[in-house]
Amino acid sequence: MISTRARQSSFPSRLGIALVLALSADFLLFDQTPGISVFIFAALLAAAIILVHRFPGGQKALLAKCVALLIGLVPLIENVSELSISIALLSLAAFALAMAGRLRARLLPIVEQIFGFLLVTPIHLGWDLRRWRLAARRVGGGTVKLVSLIVWLMPLILSAVFIALFGVANPVIEHWLSLIDFWALLNRIEIARILFWIVVIVVTWAFLRPRLRRRARRSTWLPVSRQTTTIEDIVFGKAAILRALILFNAIFAIQTLLDGAYLWGGVALPAGVTYASYAHSGAYPLIATALLAALFVLIAMRPGSATSADGRIRMLVYAWIAQNVVLVISSILRLDLYVSIYSLTYWRVSAFIWMALVATGLMLIMARIAFEKSSEWLCSANFLTLFATLYLCCFVNFGALIASYNIQHSRELGGEGQQLDIYYLRSLGREAVPSIDRVFAEGRLTTGNSSPILRQQLYELVMRYDESNANWRGWTFRNWRLSRYLERNPFAPATQDAASNER
Repeated sequence: MISTRARQSSFPSRLGIALVLALSADFLLFDQTPGISVFIFAALLAAAIILVHRFPGGQKALLAKCVALLIGLVPLIENVSELSISIALLSLAAFALAMAGRLRARLLPIVEQIFGFLLVTPIHLGWDLRRWRLAARRVGGGTVKLVSLIVWLMPLILSAVFIALFGVANPVIEHWLSLIDFWALLNRIEIARILFWIVVIVVTWAFLRPRLRRRARRSTWLPVSRQTTTIEDIVFGKAAILRALILFNAIFAIQTLLDGAYLWGGVALPAGVTYASYAHSGAYPLIATALLAALFVLIAMRPGSATSADGRIRMLVYAWIAQNVVLVISSILRLDLYVSIYSLTYWRVSAFIWMALVATGLMLIMARIAFEKSSEWLCSANFLTLFATLYLCCFVNFGALIASYNIQHSRELGGEGQQLDIYYLRSLGREAVPSIDRVFAEGRLTTGNSSPILRQQLYELVMRYDESNANWRGWTFRNWRLSRYLERNPFAPATQDAASNER
């Protein structure tokens, strides 16, 4: 009974904290340029999580979890993007579950808990409202009776009538009422703002009161071992896998030799085939091939199976994985050749990163087989690799990197690539301005009709940056570095440059 009353009484207090967080989000985030305000709101949410939970691990454990959370929120200080926000959400989810004492010890179950928690975040408040209503009925005295609301109906209506009458009878009260612009108050009620408040309350509530659905226990009526031989045992048996690996190694060896001859050996391509078409046609299918090969190895080399204990199969698997790694490296080289001709984009940068992750995953599969690790170890290692890669990507200015590469390899600067795509450079945003401005400052991009157009469009970008940077909520460390650069290197429009040259 006491615990039920305690839970019932904690509901209004946490709902009040959720309302305060919604008010803070309205001030920091609604209709504002995202920046340091996102980090501040995440820190406020973390403080609220600490406030509503009594963590039993002690101050040292709490400090360790706060430090881990801070590491997850640091990318928001560098730059606010989809990636940094995703990492912050994962970190806050892990922090909330840990503060509630619901986080498990091993990495793979932790990942399952975090994603399961985030998936059901929108319905957490609905669950708890229903549970609170049922608990209030059981305890008694906690329900809000309809009579108590009706009691206030008559006094409020009559009070409004009396105030209106006094306004007619008393010029002073009439003047006070005239100062209240009721239409302006109604116009202040925005549908978008109401929806924003609802979303913030629903999301923050899930972090303030994290709950996980209990998974149903696996049924144990199935027999542990089977004595009969099935089609699956024949198709994926030891003999079939041995023959498959021999064929796979032979086929992959032919592909590896062809790539070695054409990409690294300098052998001339057949007539009508260019390096660009050769590079573009093979990059992504080879990655799909490597992923399919990894899936086959995971199925064939299950821990404790007869195939994993066979020395011949293990050697064939090692050789096949090594060839897959070579193919991934070949895919990276193919994409590099394609990019050197057709320029760099965000999607192609993502492809480079994805290919590197696939190669790392293949080597982790080889390590799992060699050291006889479990599937949980493999999944945990891959997740750590993915998370570390995405975390580091939050601190890389890809816009500046892409702009610098495309300019350096453009025909305007004597490169082998295509002419500068002005519109794509402009779409990279203000982060690419310093990389492009350095080329103008060095006088290396002064020919052609594209130069003044690009200069003018970049100047417009800088002007929009100055307007958005005027609000402190949009501050980020990357924007601060850009503002410092623009202070040291004032960016003038093309018309001013032309006028200065005439003088």
